Amino acid sequence: MFNRETYQQRRAALVRQTGKGLLVLPGNGDSPSNYTDNILPFRQDSSFLYFFGLDLPDLVGVIDLESGEATLYGDDPGLDAIVWTGPLPTLAAQADGVGVTHSAPLSQLPDRLRTARQTGRTLHLLPQYRPQNRIRLADWLGINLREVDVLTSPDVTRAVIQLRAVKSLEEIAEIENALAITKQMHLTAMRMAQPGVTEQSIAGAIEGLAWAHGRRQSYAPILSKRGEVLHNHHHDNTLVAGDLLLNDSGAESPLHYASDITRTIPVGGRFNDRQRAIYQTVLDSQLAAIAALKPGVPYLDIYELSARVLIEGLKPLGLFKGDTDEIIHSGAFALIFPHGLGHMLGLDVHDMEALNEDWVGYGEGYQRSHDFGRKSLRLARPVQAGWVVTVEPGIYFIPTLIDRWQAEDKFTHLINYARFADFRDFGGVRIEDDILITSDGARVLGDPIAKSIAEVEACVGH
Repeated sequence: MFNRETYQQRRAALVRQTGKGLLVLPGNGDSPSNYTDNILPFRQDSSFLYFFGLDLPDLVGVIDLESGEATLYGDDPGLDAIVWTGPLPTLAAQADGVGVTHSAPLSQLPDRLRTARQTGRTLHLLPQYRPQNRIRLADWLGINLREVDVLTSPDVTRAVIQLRAVKSLEEIAEIENALAITKQMHLTAMRMAQPGVTEQSIAGAIEGLAWAHGRRQSYAPILSKRGEVLHNHHHDNTLVAGDLLLNDSGAESPLHYASDITRTIPVGGRFNDRQRAIYQTVLDSQLAAIAALKPGVPYLDIYELSARVLIEGLKPLGLFKGDTDEIIHSGAFALIFPHGLGHMLGLDVHDMEALNEDWVGYGEGYQRSHDFGRKSLRLARPVQAGWVVTVEPGIYFIPTLIDRWQAEDKFTHLINYARFADFRDFGGVRIEDDILITSDGARVLGDPIAKSIAEVEACVGH
């Protein structure tokens, strides 16, 4: 955990920004995998971690938004639990460690919540993403499941988003701690990317490396030579000379701050001419986007800049034609770039999106598009100093998408489908880094991870 003052300051900052009532923050419980006692690895709710810092199951935090008083609800471990888990701290000791002076058994929580409602006090919830917690809240409050969502508080949720979005120096240090392990994971994948090696062996090696450092991966890795499948979690291919291996993977820090890095690797150590041209275009796009980031610049503008560099790089290859502005504004560019440019990063790899993706990434003056490609842009509003965001442009040749658009005669005056036929077997390229918005610009977090053509080629097999 951070020191107890950190959590006290976070709770006090939330109280200053919100109104009356009680904020109820359920921590997560254990989740069974295939039967009750075979549980998945425990992961605490990130907002609970942010305000209470405790990484144990079945805890609930309540913050009085008028007095500022916080209470931790849970149960002291009994002998039966200790036999199976070993000694655990008492509830009072856990509370004291994060600067909470009041603690009580979980059995007392329903009475407090029902009494609060009966006396006219407002109960605030953040959006609930786990069915288990929604069921518990409904039971404690004596309401049906549908009524739980009614208690979601937009104002308090937005206040939490505002606080969590700006990272302190100690949070940035946690992200860079995660990136140190992530760098080793990516260099390991580069060294192993040789003909005859299976994707499974590389995926297993990088996961084992994370566990060897006492970490877990921050998300299920995307590691595949089928890089055109954007969220490809299958690792069942054997690498062949000439393949491109896309590795999108990251680790968590000891306090669960995430990293998120993508590199695209030439199997055997050399890009061919076609791969070199596409890769350099993606790299140019990413570098231009990072250079343009600074406080007050809408991320939507950075996304469009990134798309512009991609299109200008692909025109000499004969893939696109006509006016670049029209290619971007019409949506024709989404044929090769069908996702957003990035997202916030922090305690969640897609930070705070459980709190409402649009509240996190959009805001006054920014309306989410329903157009193909643009609808996947998770962040559009102006960035602020202290935010950490990912920048991850890509180029993908997706045969099913190409065939569909060509059959529908979409954008035929802007897209050269005959030339796209030459790239049907290409796959995809994506390059991603984690970026801190500074007071006057942006910087890439962590030690550099090879990404120029020369650097990546030098790493493969060495």
